[in-house]
Amino acid sequence: MLVINRAEVERLLDLDQLVDSVSAALSELSVGNAALPIRATASASRPKSLLIAMPTYLHACEALLTKVVSLFPENRDRPTHQAVICVFDPDNGTPVALMDGTYITAARTAAGSALATRLLCATMTKTVSIIGTGVQAEAHVRAMIRILPEARVMVAGRSAGKARWLAERLSSDLRVPIEAAASVEEAVRLADVVCAVTHADRPVIRREWLNAGAHVNSVGHNSAGQGEVDTGTIRDALVVVESRTAALAPIPSGAVDLLQAVALGALTAERIIELGDLASGRATGRTDQQGLTLYRSVGVAVEDAAAAMLVLKSARQEGVGTEIAV
Repeated sequence: MLVINRAEVERLLDLDQLVDSVSAALSELSVGNAALPIRATASASRPKSLLIAMPTYLHACEALLTKVVSLFPENRDRPTHQAVICVFDPDNGTPVALMDGTYITAARTAAGSALATRLLCATMTKTVSIIGTGVQAEAHVRAMIRILPEARVMVAGRSAGKARWLAERLSSDLRVPIEAAASVEEAVRLADVVCAVTHADRPVIRREWLNAGAHVNSVGHNSAGQGEVDTGTIRDALVVVESRTAALAPIPSGAVDLLQAVALGALTAERIIELGDLASGRATGRTDQQGLTLYRSVGVAVEDAAAAMLVLKSARQEGVGTEIAV
C-alpha cells in the first residue's frame, strides 16, 4: 500500500485540474453513476465534535474509497477538520493507498465553491468577501483568486485582529492584495461574491446585507442553531447543492439552514438544483443578473474521490510516497 503524506499531497494536487475533476464527479453523481451512502457519524466527548465516515464508488474513474474525518470545531491549535483517505482496488478490494485527507478536504471544498462561482456569479464581479479566518478561509482565497484574478478580495471574521493577520499573511504568500474588512456586515455589503466558511450557529449572511445579483458560497458546518445563512436569503435565492439527498439529510449530516428553511416553508426540495446538473448543462443556472444565487455545500465523498485519484495518479507517475506491507 502506498502512503502519501500531507506535504506530498499538497505538492501533487493540481488545484486548477481539481475544479474540473470535481465538476465531472458531481455530474456523474447527479446522473446516478456513483454510490454515495449517507455518511456515518459518531459523536465524540467534546461538544459538537464528530467522527465521520464517507465511503463512495465513482464509476467513471473506478474510484473505491472512504474518507474518515474528525470534526472538532473548538480546535484552535490545529485544523477543525482532520482526515485520512483510504483507496481500494475496485476489482479485489485490496487497500492500495492511504493519504492525508486534511488538505484534500480543504482543497476540494474550495474547488466546489470555485465551480459554483464560475457557473453562477454575475458577469461583473468586482469584490469577493471571505467570511471566516480558518483553514477554509485560506483555501477559498486561493481558489477565488484563480477564477476571479481581477477581483478585490476581502476577509472578515468575529475577530478583526485575526482577519487582519490572515489578510497580511496571504497578501505576502500570494503576492496579491488581500484586505481585511472592519466587520462581517461590511464585507458582505461590499461583495458581489461572498464565501461563508465558518462554524457559526447563527447567520453570518443576512438577506438585507446582500447586493442585487450577489452569489453566496456557504460551506460551514454546524449541527445546532440556525446555520450560516438566514432564511430570507434561502427563500429569495436560486439554491444549488452537491446532492439534494445529502443536503437535506437529517442533522448532523445535512445543512441545518436549508432544513430550517424547508420546515418554515421558505424552500422546497423541488426548487433545489444539483451542481452536477448545472455543470453538465442539464439544469439552468442564473437567468437574472439582479437575482441571488446560493451554493450550499455539505461536502460529499465523490469530491474526495476526484481529488484522491488525481493525487494517486501523480504519485504513481512521479514515484512519490512510501510503500508499506499490509
